[in-house]
Amino acid sequence: MTAEKLKELRSQLDGINVKLLDLMTERAEIVTDIGKVKAKIGTKRFDPVRENQMLEDLVSRNKGPFSDDTVRHLFKQIFKASLDLQKTDQHKELLVSRKIKKTDTIVDVKGVKIGGTEKVIFAGPCAVESYEQVRAAAETLKANGVRLLRGGAYKPRTSPYDFQGLGEEGLQILRKVADELDMIVISEIVSPYEMEVAHKYLDIIQIGARNMQNFELLKAAGDANMPIILKRGLSATIDEFKYAAEYVLSRGNSQVILCERGIRTYERATRNTLDISAVPIMKSETHLPIIVDVSHSTGRKDIVIPTAKASLAAGADGIMVEHHPNPPVALSDAAQQLNPTEFAELCTALKPFLS
Repeated sequence: MTAEKLKELRSQLDGINVKLLDLMTERAEIVTDIGKVKAKIGTKRFDPVRENQMLEDLVSRNKGPFSDDTVRHLFKQIFKASLDLQKTDQHKELLVSRKIKKTDTIVDVKGVKIGGTEKVIFAGPCAVESYEQVRAAAETLKANGVRLLRGGAYKPRTSPYDFQGLGEEGLQILRKVADELDMIVISEIVSPYEMEVAHKYLDIIQIGARNMQNFELLKAAGDANMPIILKRGLSATIDEFKYAAEYVLSRGNSQVILCERGIRTYERATRNTLDISAVPIMKSETHLPIIVDVSHSTGRKDIVIPTAKASLAAGADGIMVEHHPNPPVALSDAAQQLNPTEFAELCTALKPFLS
């Protein structure tokens, strides 16, 4: 008799468990819909006032045998799981995600495809100093089969006393040399107000590490109908990196090239710490091409070749490296810029990885 009663009670409990699960599933569906509405109107997922109101209402209806604290604890766990559901749903809907676009995005710039089967090299001086300097650097690139010419005209520097770049004059020099040698120009802008001049002179706009979360600049880049190189911030997480790219895509521009350039850690053997793991993670979680800046990530030209090989082996779509015709006289980052001989050695070493 006792065994039969126990079996009956357990059966009732099983039925209640199923009902609870059905109710929680129904609740989860509503929570997911709420998350979508919040995302559209820009409301934060977590509303502490609303949560407290729900908890107090539940406690006021509590007839035992659970204590009020137990009721609060149980429902706070349900609320937390609901917030996680909204977060997961939000991640699913990111435009940069492979869940939205299964195939790789290929950015085609004047016949050079970034993100395709062939790997590419972006190279050039850290800073544009003169026409002669850029022309000499570009000739070295051209001689080694490289068409992607990068150079800094606007230089956001840690110290206000360091060389800040030539500005528009630097962009004019880059454009002149590129037109003469049939090259593709990449340079950084640091403000939305420079977008007009960027359209005038550049083929690819770069948004640097210090501006990865300059949201007005990201929005302006999203409104621009031209390719963007987006560098990872100095201390940015991978999620923050993805959301920065999302700003650009959300405004209609899908021509985004991600750039891993090292992150700040306690290590001092290199200028930054090259996060190689970011390459396969971003390749698997997003559809955007990704390149690796092997100059800024290490600050050491003696390890440029092995880090470049490692980056390409990890799945990077290309590398970015700094080259100067005469590094000892460079106005910025002289120690990390390759001279013509070193650049040629790099290109030779990378040939097996580039096709």
